[in-house]
Amino acid sequence: MIPVFDGHNDFIQRVVSAGNKGTEVWLKGDGTGHMDLPRVREGGMIGGFFAIWVPSPAGPNDDVAVAIMQNPPFALPLPEEIPHDSALPLAFRQAAALRALERTGTLEVVTSAAQIDSAAQQGRIAAVMHMEGAEAIRDMDALHLWHSAGLRSLGPVWSRPTAYGNGVPFAFPSSPDTGEGLTAAGRDLVRECNELRIMLDLSHLNEAGFNDIASLSDAPLVASHSCAHAICPSARNLTDRQLDQIAESKGLVGLNYASSFLRPDGKRLPLEGFDVMLRHLDHLLEHLGEDGVALGSDFDGALMPADLSDAAALPNLIRAMQDHGYGKDLVSKITSRNWIELLRRTWGA
Repeated sequence: MIPVFDGHNDFIQRVVSAGNKGTEVWLKGDGTGHMDLPRVREGGMIGGFFAIWVPSPAGPNDDVAVAIMQNPPFALPLPEEIPHDSALPLAFRQAAALRALERTGTLEVVTSAAQIDSAAQQGRIAAVMHMEGAEAIRDMDALHLWHSAGLRSLGPVWSRPTAYGNGVPFAFPSSPDTGEGLTAAGRDLVRECNELRIMLDLSHLNEAGFNDIASLSDAPLVASHSCAHAICPSARNLTDRQLDQIAESKGLVGLNYASSFLRPDGKRLPLEGFDVMLRHLDHLLEHLGEDGVALGSDFDGALMPADLSDAAALPNLIRAMQDHGYGKDLVSKITSRNWIELLRRTWGA
């Protein structure tokens, strides 16, 4: 089985929501969502980025938003900023839940590429502690504290404003050029992440913020779970200019499986078959090269394609890539090796 290292999932929210049964949700599954240990192993996943994310009161998965997103064009308003004092307890609970999974012996929170390799050899799932939206980080002292707790990947924003910058709205069709760039605090955050070797994630960031990080950061540019704007003109997707800038930095893009970011019509309906996903992969490969393309599922955070309904179905995507003409070496790069090498260069270990 070809191993998969995944660029983004929202599984930890399910663990926290399950309360005292959270660990059981991981070890045995509960019949919901896209991930749990049995399905992760069945699909060949060796690890990935586990997101800490504070939900807005209303978001893209509530009933009203879903109905709107099924009938483009649409432009959902950005949710209001989440205050730090509200975000921090929720973020702490998710970080603690990830560490609780580690104590089962089936998962390891990793801070180096060498640990990813070691965890895979020992049959443990390698988990990168990622934060999607920096509301829980009050200042640079807090960033250092989170780093000590294991944080190694950070997206300054989700699709809402923070003290550091602005996210893109859920809008189709739309350019990602939707607002102002990083704040002064956001610029400080970029510099400090570079010093600490915390990977900066550009997914959800608007174009002005993307440009600011590209001009400030000395690390490879990374979008952990994004698709090609040329195929699906969603505000959440990356333009060819952005892809070329990522390529120039020797960075990487993880393909998002969310149907609404893949479908050329932008509808939030399950994508059928793999042709469209392969078009996105071809386009990413054209701009980023074979070393710059990976996977970023968005499991447990988005509507999945019909034939890629959960982690257990990952072999379906791998077979589709092989049938499309991707050789063994390229498939291996896309499914795991590119992520591991990118983290090795970003983290320095």
